[in-house]
Amino acid sequence: MLPLRVLRRVSLVLLILNSGAVWMAQAAPVVLPGVGQGARHVIDVSHEPWRLLGRVQTELGARCTGFMVAPSVIMTAAHCLWRAEVANFIQPSSVHFMLGYDTGSWRATARAVRFVIASAYDPFHPLRTSQADRATVILDHPLVTTRELLPIVTAVPGDSAMLAGYQQDRKELAMGDLACHVIRVRGQLVDHDCAATRGVSGAPLLVQKDGKWGIAGIDVTAREGLGGTAVGFASESVSDETVRTK
Repeated sequence: MLPLRVLRRVSLVLLILNSGAVWMAQAAPVVLPGVGQGARHVIDVSHEPWRLLGRVQTELGARCTGFMVAPSVIMTAAHCLWRAEVANFIQPSSVHFMLGYDTGSWRATARAVRFVIASAYDPFHPLRTSQADRATVILDHPLVTTRELLPIVTAVPGDSAMLAGYQQDRKELAMGDLACHVIRVRGQLVDHDCAATRGVSGAPLLVQKDGKWGIAGIDVTAREGLGGTAVGFASESVSDETVRTK
């Protein structure tokens, strides 16, 4: 039989461990930016309108979301291609796009050969220049046909919206909010209340026009609580772009 003083110490340790377990169980869950109390669902990337969605991945391990806008062209957020540790954009040849990515498989994949970044985007001041946070990426071969693409549309407050991408807490699946709205338009920026967090950068903000879905912007930031902001499509000329090639 253990001495009484040993039993008391063991009892004290068990009490401390049990108290810690109760505290951990009662602790509030981590709140991800942009999610709030919104509902997200697993997206079937093999069906419309999500067949244009894919994961953008670099050889250094960075991941974002992207989408097809032409048979061999995707768009994503410019900040996804920036390497802060060397203060430069990544080499296009190290960027891969996996169309229809789902738990380690995909319908098609291609490597970037060139990308175009708006000259107004300043990666050292990404929030200040978020209205230009977009990248057009040219792939080494086509992945879709033109009939599979969605139209580009202009968002207005009140539009029904959807947003899905490969988010940090569920990186292997496309997760999305299928019942959200555009809440305001600020020049080139489109604010929405779609539940989404880090990793969805570069995803298409879809809005409904006359019963059909179109792409109204590229998601770039998440707010505290619910929602975030997308960049609408500007009509800039090529001469006002910064071009990166391999």
